[in-house]
Amino acid sequence: MDLLKQRILKDGTVLPGNVLKVDNFLNHQVDAQLMDQIGSEFARLFKDEKVTKVVTVESSGIAPALTTAIHLGVPLIFARKHKSLTLTDNLYTASVYSYTKQVSNDISVDKRFLKPDDRILIIDDFLANGQAVQGLLEIAKLANVDVAGVGIVIEKSFQKGRTMIEKTGVRLESLARIASLDNQQVTFVE
Repeated sequence: MDLLKQRILKDGTVLPGNVLKVDNFLNHQVDAQLMDQIGSEFARLFKDEKVTKVVTVESSGIAPALTTAIHLGVPLIFARKHKSLTLTDNLYTASVYSYTKQVSNDISVDKRFLKPDDRILIIDDFLANGQAVQGLLEIAKLANVDVAGVGIVIEKSFQKGRTMIEKTGVRLESLARIASLDNQQVTFVE
């Protein structure tokens, strides 16, 4: 997706440790028009997959997942990272390690929202080591639902996430694939 790549080059900042900061358009301040185009592209890519629900992890995946769900005409479910007074029982839960935050979180989805006849599309903002997607795949397995695919806004292809997902046999579509962040420069997979 050329528009996304241009935005990464224009507004992204490469930080030490192979971190790409895109908080001015994707995961803090959100460019709603860009998110709409991202959702439209994911809907186009997965339109024939009979998706019944879009699933993501709070919080940075919500914007692209929501626009994808709107374009597909299906509900959005986001796995919660934090327990609340209203979300305590009857949950599918998996543990997820965050590379950028250096912490593990349990993510949870209420069992009422995933049924065996569902076919889910997992959407997330970043794919690096694949931990968030792995957690959502674990929840899908616990819920006995089919996974139509995984859609990633920005993939760091030089890390192990793609390989991990490919080993599961689940379809993976990434809108921008980064080959390298060496020398504080973004280089895309061609």
